Amino acid sequence: MEISEELKKLVFDKSDLKQSVYKATKETFEQFRTITQEITEDFKRKAVADGNRTVFEFRNRGDFEFEVKFAGDVLIFMMHTNVFEFSRNHEVMKTPYVKDLPQRSYCGIIHIYNFLADSFTYDREADIGYMIGRVFVNNEKHYFIEGKRELGVLYNNFNTAVISPESVQKIIESAITYTTNFDLLTPPYDEVKLVSVAEMKTTFDRKPMVTGKRLGFRFQQDMD
Repeated sequence: MEISEELKKLVFDKSDLKQSVYKATKETFEQFRTITQEITEDFKRKAVADGNRTVFEFRNRGDFEFEVKFAGDVLIFMMHTNVFEFSRNHEVMKTPYVKDLPQRSYCGIIHIYNFLADSFTYDREADIGYMIGRVFVNNEKHYFIEGKRELGVLYNNFNTAVISPESVQKIIESAITYTTNFDLLTPPYDEVKLVSVAEMKTTFDRKPMVTGKRLGFRFQQDMD
């Protein structure tokens, strides 16, 4: 039985599009990896020159993940291996750029997470991390970001914003800025006033009490 030409075209065209988006996203992710390494080395040199004790460490965590640790925080950059399209109601779908060519709405995603460094150092598996931004990249390397403060406000023009080494550096620097200003706050007293005997028999850093920068609090800047 012969397959219809329409079906062949649909399958092949969609496959080619997704492969193109994946390639563009992977290339963008490798730019993030390389430039994050360069920024880390620059911080290290500055720390040594100034006699500063702040530690900056870069570490690869696989083909689709890497991290940078600094000043008690960890930023993890993670590329999703799948390709996504936006819902019909998303603002991106209303832009002239996408209306002119709907295929432009298909994107890969790079997530940026913030964790406390001690959460990994002391294996506190119950601790909470925060996704502070996610970068959407299409097959033409146009991009925009959903995220907090600097990340969500500065990079939201999908029509004209194209990934470049300069834009990648600005995104990374904005992520570091946001993380540095995103402080760990004391949890509400009533949430931590009861401690079991089992918890007290463990070390303080290992007892199963969840730690997160905004745990138990609600702030306006964290509600957007």
